[in-house]
Amino acid sequence: MLESLHAASIKSKAAPLRLAYIYLPNGVNVEKWFPKGSGKHFQLSSSLAPLAPLRDELQIIQGLTLDHARANGDGAGDHARANATFLTGCRPKKTSGADIRLGISVDQIAAQHIGHQTRLPSLELSTDEARRSGNCDSGYSCAYQYNLAWRSETTPAPPIRDPRSVFEALFGARATEGTNSDRIARKKSVLDFVMQDASRLQSRSSGADRNKLDEYFTAVREIEQRIERAEKHRRDVPEIDVPNGVPSSYVEHIRTMYDMMHLAFQTDSTRIATFLLAHDGSNRTFPDVGVNEAHHNLSHHQEDRRKLEMVAKIDTFYAGEFARFLQKMKSTSENHQSLLDNTMIVFGGGICDGNKHNHENLPIILAGGGSNLQRGRIVKTREETPLTNLHLSLLDRMGVPSERVGDSTGKLDI
Repeated sequence: MLESLHAASIKSKAAPLRLAYIYLPNGVNVEKWFPKGSGKHFQLSSSLAPLAPLRDELQIIQGLTLDHARANGDGAGDHARANATFLTGCRPKKTSGADIRLGISVDQIAAQHIGHQTRLPSLELSTDEARRSGNCDSGYSCAYQYNLAWRSETTPAPPIRDPRSVFEALFGARATEGTNSDRIARKKSVLDFVMQDASRLQSRSSGADRNKLDEYFTAVREIEQRIERAEKHRRDVPEIDVPNGVPSSYVEHIRTMYDMMHLAFQTDSTRIATFLLAHDGSNRTFPDVGVNEAHHNLSHHQEDRRKLEMVAKIDTFYAGEFARFLQKMKSTSENHQSLLDNTMIVFGGGICDGNKHNHENLPIILAGGGSNLQRGRIVKTREETPLTNLHLSLLDRMGVPSERVGDSTGKLDI
């Protein structure tokens, strides 16, 4: 919304509310992740220290559970079940064949109701390649472990790994139509095609709005340049299909995807998004923070203090990148509020302690939401409260009528 053009509109529309879910894999170092205190009187833990400047934007919700992620007679496979149940709250059928069955995820329930209002009904992101078949975890299909969003009981909504593909979905026609591939071949920016219109718009805008437009166009161009650098410096890895726009650095990949989500919300291209930071069971290393051992292996720490310290470093890394994203959302103005005020963001995972593979008292943070939510506090729910109760509450805030999500039993007071 540009203030200088406000008078030209018959009626000012309130900013839309958005919903995002960000998945944290492999559990956490419980001792260093969960804050101390209760209500509004709490102290952030060392692992969550990067979020300190955003303390008043957060709700740390304790006690939530994913019962269907537990074995319940199905044996091993906690990582697949954690991913599968996080947004669905449904029991995944244990199969590595084509007969997968789960349930619709909360983001897709929302997309079915409000997705028609935006260019993209929803946006699914990941740093892992989407998989729909194969045996990934103790007899569970890879489809469960690599997809957070599910459109139906049998159909996942595969996430996009390649930032170039996300960029083209947001700002151009599909590459298969020829337009974007031609533009890329000519080495032209997507902004080159709109600069004449942009200049005309800027001439009608106030100084504040001109600054807002400059800020927006700069952000688009910076992301485009980052993708171009990734494409220029990529190296083919034998036997692995690496999309052109995927950065070699995990940090850069995460930041680019977060920035894509930010722009998608800022431009109202979608109001529903999910981001799989890495699939549960991921054995990624984190050399940027001095962790050269595999995450999943470290999560089976067996109370080894050295391994626990490494897990804490990974936890802090993820918290830091989340804080960077939240700060960017908060610094983006929208209708005299911030973009963060108009977005509800859930950050967390389906496993608490990776060594125990337990699915109760999950690490869950709810950020943003403005006056719609009671921010700056710890919320302690009753034991065995389904995580889906939170989903149901957020759907209600989004204006999406739903009596139940998976195994939900009611709404939370958030």
